[in-house]
Amino acid sequence: MRLGVISDVHGNRVALEAVLDDLPDVDRLVCAGDVVGYNPWPADCVAAMRDRSIPTVMGNHDRAVAGETPFRFNSIAAAGVDYARERLDDDGLAWLADLPSERAVAGGRVKLVHGHPDDPDRYTYPEEFSARMLQGEDLLVTGHTHVQGHRVFEDGVVMNPGSVGQPRDGDPKSGYAVVELSEGSGGDAVTVEERRVAYDVDEVVTAVEEAGLPARIGTRLYEGR
Repeated sequence: MRLGVISDVHGNRVALEAVLDDLPDVDRLVCAGDVVGYNPWPADCVAAMRDRSIPTVMGNHDRAVAGETPFRFNSIAAAGVDYARERLDDDGLAWLADLPSERAVAGGRVKLVHGHPDDPDRYTYPEEFSARMLQGEDLLVTGHTHVQGHRVFEDGVVMNPGSVGQPRDGDPKSGYAVVELSEGSGGDAVTVEERRVAYDVDEVVTAVEEAGLPARIGTRLYEGR
């Protein structure tokens, strides 16, 4: 089975379209959360997930837009949450509210979470990935940090595909991954290809300004921060 893996779209339609155009043929596309937040196209990004029936888990921004959350946001992130909440219709908000905190796909061989399997809001960077995070699946997909990376263990692979809409690993290109699941189990049965694709950051910066969102939401995209 071949999976496309995305995370942290964050309302960036331009970046999402670039990733979808670049994506090779896969059996399924999955998402590790935070479809909305920050950027000015929350409805378009929710529609893209829904129209393609992409299995998705709830990120902290998704939760905040759909309802209450204990996660503490800085002023820039809070502005994006408020913007998305005001512009999504009832169906879009209900779709976000119904997202689970974890999800099994590929017959249970793959688990999707947003932050950490023990805490969806916990930032877990690739250098912190450990075999202890695996709970019987061959592949654990995380998001939240916006930092692309993966580690292979005997029991399986832990990965972050990177962020589609707001990379924070110093590379402004959108991050995603393609995963091959072969016969067998454990780390030897999983192959991860990390991919990057450029998109029109200028268009996003202009749209952020026109939407009245904090300018830093757009300009940080030039830096991949």
